[in-house]
Amino acid sequence: MSEIVTARVKSGVCTVTLADEERRNALSVDLVADLMAALDEAEADPSVRVIVLTNTGSVFCAGADLTERTGRAKGSDPAKAFAPSDLFARFVRSPKPYVGRIAGHAVAGGTGLVAALDISVVVDWAKMGFTEVRIGVAPAMISVLCLPKMQAADARAALLRGNRFLAPEAARLGLINAAVPQADLDREVDSIVSDLVAGGPNALAATKQLLAQVPSMDLDAAFEYTAKMSGELFRSPEGQEGMAAYLEKRPAAWIPTDT
Repeated sequence: MSEIVTARVKSGVCTVTLADEERRNALSVDLVADLMAALDEAEADPSVRVIVLTNTGSVFCAGADLTERTGRAKGSDPAKAFAPSDLFARFVRSPKPYVGRIAGHAVAGGTGLVAALDISVVVDWAKMGFTEVRIGVAPAMISVLCLPKMQAADARAALLRGNRFLAPEAARLGLINAAVPQADLDREVDSIVSDLVAGGPNALAATKQLLAQVPSMDLDAAFEYTAKMSGELFRSPEGQEGMAAYLEKRPAAWIPTDT
């Protein structure tokens, strides 16, 4: 693992930390490559049930690396700058749940990164915002992730104004799940992770499929799709184990024993 992205696995949880404090965890080519590698490893590890994304320093992610985008970074090529769709889309498509432990500011692409995660908790002093228009660009690709979470009037104001707002306002807008005091961040994240590891891995993957696909289906197609999924899950070994564990009043086999 690199110095700018670290990862550790404990009790079924892989914590991936953005640690490029010098560049405020901007989405540079190097940081994104290292992050993608860490996520690939976590997703391929069957012992990892939940992936937590967090940061060191006071900034979770400052968005695009502008020195690379303008070609001012040594050896950089603006044509090869990172396209966020490759990173952001993986959170939606991954069968494993992603939790954001956001311990700092997150603006522009950083706001999109936070919104892309399944569940995000942010320290209440952190600032977020769609600041792209202030530098002459638009919050283009992150709008794919953020607009479905927001009311239309709120989205128009936030994306067009380009202003920064505190995490509690981000929670009101639907971009994050909660804004909490720094002292409560770990307790809130631990509670979420504890709930997630209690769910069956295949059940969680199926639920993520439902969240991604059902909203765009018409009624008949949605019922057909979900009926088939429900039957398969009830008949599956995981479903049978889960029901047996419930009836026998014992933990299901998939719950890490050291949690």
